[in-house]
Amino acid sequence: MNAENPNSNLEQACVAKGMRMTDQRRTIARVLEAATDHPDVEELYRRAAAVDPKISIATVYRTVKLFEDAGVITRHDFGEGRSRYETVPDEHHDHLIDLRTGEVIEFRDEEIERLQKAMAERLGYRLVDHRLELYGVPLSGKDPKR
Repeated sequence: MNAENPNSNLEQACVAKGMRMTDQRRTIARVLEAATDHPDVEELYRRAAAVDPKISIATVYRTVKLFEDAGVITRHDFGEGRSRYETVPDEHHDHLIDLRTGEVIEFRDEEIERLQKAMAERLGYRLVDHRLELYGVPLSGKDPKR
């Protein structure tokens, strides 16, 4: 993880929103930016504290709430009793959650996007946003990523 990137997109987005960026907020932003696994607050705290041992879990909770309210990170509830986070993506994607391991797999499929838009139109709506989360377990005897 590169939590030392001084020019992270998340930091820039925070500054653009008028947010004052303390050293601890910068550390948390950099940890979030480096994450590839949709961490929860406790995991963000562990990673941030490894960079700056003075960071408290309360600071991480407050900062995550601040970032979420500013619209620079997205909260997901994948049905495991804890919220998980990611930076607001440059491009829309959906998620498949492995119910055995908790792994979150990001994907994009143009056919799914087309079908969602068509369904909204058939019901008399113009689709302006959506979120698709699939929950599954690997097929027996199959490598789920192939």
